[in-house]
Amino acid sequence: MSSVTIPNSLAIIQNNTFEGCSGLTNLTLGTGVTSVGEKAFKNCSSLTNLTIPNNVTSIAGSAFSDCASLSGLTIGSGVTNFGTNAFFNCRALTSLTIPDNVTSVGASAFGGCYGLTNLTIGSGVTNIAANTFFGCTNLPRVAIPDTVTMIGTNAFLNCYGLTNLALGTGVTNIALGAFNNCRSLPGV
Repeated sequence: MSSVTIPNSLAIIQNNTFEGCSGLTNLTLGTGVTSVGEKAFKNCSSLTNLTIPNNVTSIAGSAFSDCASLSGLTIGSGVTNFGTNAFFNCRALTSLTIPDNVTSVGASAFGGCYGLTNLTIGSGVTNIAANTFFGCTNLPRVAIPDTVTMIGTNAFLNCYGLTNLALGTGVTNIALGAFNNCRSLPGV
């Protein structure tokens, strides 16, 4: 199977539905889909591009983890939260924009996305969880919006390429090791 189109009549993609479908290269989510379950597309290692439509509000834990070829990701404005490991180890991903409606990004949601070179964090995010962007080794700059109050443990651990960090005025708590081993960051 190289292509899957989820019909507009389907609202929920259940847990593990397409897990391990390594031949899946193209995925189209219908306009009726509102949530993607845990590990629904985990290890779909040939999936290259993904557009999450505006009707999707929730992406569960490990929903797209280990999609190693995923290089293009567009996230619709309806998404409000990403579960733990949602896009963990999507190594080919180069650019990420977290929409303004997102308030919660689970632990390790984008950990291991070491191809990431461009990151925009939306103004709705209030908490950057533990390990959220750990191992994003090629990420050169991060701007934390003013809405973020907490940066979790090891949130940017091993982001070796980070040379520019702008902390928003709302940050009141930076947890242990949040920027640990960011060797290129001045003063670290």
